[in-house]
Amino acid sequence: MKPTPKPSWNPERLDVRAFAQAGATLQSADPLTRFERLVAEAHSDDGQAALGSVTWQATGEMRAGASGGAPAVWLHLHADASIPLTCQRCMGPVDTPLLVDRWFRFVNDEATAAAEDDDCEEDLLALEPRPRLHDVLEDELLMELPLVPLHETCPVPVVMQASDPMVGPAEGEPERRNPFAELAKLKK
Repeated sequence: MKPTPKPSWNPERLDVRAFAQAGATLQSADPLTRFERLVAEAHSDDGQAALGSVTWQATGEMRAGASGGAPAVWLHLHADASIPLTCQRCMGPVDTPLLVDRWFRFVNDEATAAAEDDDCEEDLLALEPRPRLHDVLEDELLMELPLVPLHETCPVPVVMQASDPMVGPAEGEPERRNPFAELAKLKK
């Protein structure tokens, strides 16, 4: 009898149940340009961003179901990436490391996922339609982006015009009056 060939898993339309039953693992280092929504967040000078790659691994697992029910389908997703974002203090690029380490439990369909979502702590996804692993990965990476990317210490001096008393009005800009000083004059 011939040995059964090892299945080739398609991350673009992953059969998660079969993947978990096989205890399979997929891993890759994909260019960041494969993740369009993530690239849209990257800092770029002249429209060109210096982009690296996303190193990821997905592992399937079957676990005993709750209350002795049917085994549940689980997927562990681990990813590392670094993306240049725009520092909100100096407006220069700041390399921001992103790390995803998440488990997902899969249920039969979207309706079941919606019904069980409020009562469970784990992340739920539907088996059908078959998930695109890169989309799930990109969603998780986007959620790891900081709200306000900043350098710990900016590489260039940052002049805070709004709050720096040493900085006067820009050339050609009229000096602003303090509205409360005007009110104080009216009070006298």
